[in-house]
Amino acid sequence: MDNHINRRSFLRLAGLGGAIYVSGLSGWASAAAKPGAANEDFFFIQLSDSHWGFEGAPNPDAHGTLKKAVAAVNSLEQQPDFVVFTGDLTHTTDDPQERRKRLAEFKEIVGALKVKTVHFMPGEHDASLDHGEAYQEFFGKTHYTFDHKGVHFIVIDNVSDPTGAIGEEQLAWLAADLAQQAADARIVVFTHRPLFDLYPQWDWATRDGAKAVDLLMPHANVTVFYGHIHQENHHMTGHIAHHAAKSLIFPLPAPGSQPKRTPLPWDDAYPYRGLGFREVVAEVPKAEYELIELPVKKEGA
Repeated sequence: MDNHINRRSFLRLAGLGGAIYVSGLSGWASAAAKPGAANEDFFFIQLSDSHWGFEGAPNPDAHGTLKKAVAAVNSLEQQPDFVVFTGDLTHTTDDPQERRKRLAEFKEIVGALKVKTVHFMPGEHDASLDHGEAYQEFFGKTHYTFDHKGVHFIVIDNVSDPTGAIGEEQLAWLAADLAQQAADARIVVFTHRPLFDLYPQWDWATRDGAKAVDLLMPHANVTVFYGHIHQENHHMTGHIAHHAAKSLIFPLPAPGSQPKRTPLPWDDAYPYRGLGFREVVAEVPKAEYELIELPVKKEGA
């Protein structure tokens, strides 16, 4: 059964307020206690929806915001274990040559990150017009897995199909991968679109996302991080928590809060309001994740 929760109720449930809260993972402690598991605390950074190539009033510093985010990550007192970009690295263009130019420029900018382990995935702006062809030339596979300190990470591509579907072939790949994981394995999933129907009227859904959730459901410790909607959003499908990240280009309205999905206007009094990135801390002894939302700031602020 789906249990939608808004941010306030989620914070109340977590017993915390402000920019930091936790997402409990039942069974984490028992999984962490297994002999031989790489049970070390670690943290990673989630960056999303930079839309490199976009120009317009919703962000008069469109050429500077991504670079500010890279600088902000580099300035962290401790560098993360890795960085993950959850899609829409670049803004849509019908021109294949311009698409590759934007992907190349994006790759050069993020090449300035101090941490060299960076995981990428496409958004529909990067991949839906050519089924991910140009994206793969620069960043490789659009869906894959990796393991880090006892956690199994799965990157799902729900954008290269222009209909917003994962597809039967990739679902079979997901099922085969999950079959190799213990029921209490610690699993983190990265997607661009939400796997659940957040607001399909605004294309905030995955056409066959429910099939992926069904495959994940038998596993006790699954958390999903995604982008696409340019704002924080927290949702539960059964025991699986889904967390959307802010954008690095412009914020979008809350689901269904206005007639059209138009960007929220830039506010000169509060530049970069609504933009930001996320630090995710895996704290094994506490059997939970800690999420820290960090802002993009004006230089010198």
